[in-house]
Amino acid sequence: MRHLLGPRRVLVVLLALTGCLALPGTGAAAPGTGAAAPGGEKPRIAFAQRYHAVQHGGIVRAANSSITCRRPVSRAVAPCADVRRGGPGANHDFEMFYTDIDRDPNTYNSSAGEVRLPAGSRVSYARLYWGGNLRVGEQKPPKDNGRVLIAEPGGSYRAVLADTLTGHRVAGGADAFQASADVTSLVRGSGAGLYTVAQVNVAMGHSKAGAWGGWTLVVAYENAALPKRSLALWDGFDSFGVPGRRHTVRMRGVPVAPGARGTVGVVAYDGDRGVRGDAVHVSAGRGRPVPLSDHANPAADVLNSTVSEPGRPARRSPAYANTLGYDSDVLRLPERPRGQRGDLTVRVSARRDAAWTGVLFAAVDVQR
Repeated sequence: MRHLLGPRRVLVVLLALTGCLALPGTGAAAPGTGAAAPGGEKPRIAFAQRYHAVQHGGIVRAANSSITCRRPVSRAVAPCADVRRGGPGANHDFEMFYTDIDRDPNTYNSSAGEVRLPAGSRVSYARLYWGGNLRVGEQKPPKDNGRVLIAEPGGSYRAVLADTLTGHRVAGGADAFQASADVTSLVRGSGAGLYTVAQVNVAMGHSKAGAWGGWTLVVAYENAALPKRSLALWDGFDSFGVPGRRHTVRMRGVPVAPGARGTVGVVAYDGDRGVRGDAVHVSAGRGRPVPLSDHANPAADVLNSTVSEPGRPARRSPAYANTLGYDSDVLRLPERPRGQRGDLTVRVSARRDAAWTGVLFAAVDVQR
């Protein structure tokens, strides 16, 4: 939906997730991780560092949406099949229904994404994030926000429970939430491959706010063959509230030196393809902000319902080009900030739509 008075889009900037299935990870999780009792909720959660390490290695992520279109609500709207292939279309133009790739009658939604790790890598931290809109043609109970199912490559489902505060707020016709859990032990033991996540608590149907939701699994790893990098994961839960507001996170401890290369990750809910005015800027120190973009994410429409990354994309099932409201994007640090020096700052803004922010991550080369 466009021009909502309240939040309508959830940003997640790559994230960390701590689950009941996983033993505590050995990565350098930020102080306070897991301090909140599982099941607790708060309408706004300040952005804070979830994980940080300086090591040879990098960050990868697996992601997918949990809901897609079933049929348009107007003859003026493109067919669902065309939109799934990448055509323009927004979730509020369709009756929406769950994606469900498994053959398990006990799950009502499921989708898969690949964790792609270079040979010789060791997982140092992994976190799963999930969220979406609980109120569309149906109303999902908030009591189910903090639980999902995950299956490792070749494995069977096991439950994951949120291990920190869940962001949950009703506004602008949407009932939005985001939960997360640490799954380091699971991913470290299972390694690379296709992970399936099911039972994300999202609502189906049609409304002006639209149906949207999905999950992202962020994985930091060590690999002696790769450059030394500063790896950081930040998360929170806040809304832009009014279109035109911007949200800025200074990732302290992630220095950008002249010539440094790196990537920045962003995850978002309810980003409509073709609604211009959404942007992500980065800067170093007091440098001038520079927009992030690539062929899949125009500078003025970064939140355009894509799961994208530089180079060959990781496998997903289903692999819809237009996810109708779920963004999980990894973008290269552009050339211009490389002349700047100082901590990495990420700014997310929207001119035409309100938005929710949830997670950010970055991997930046350490210059000697």
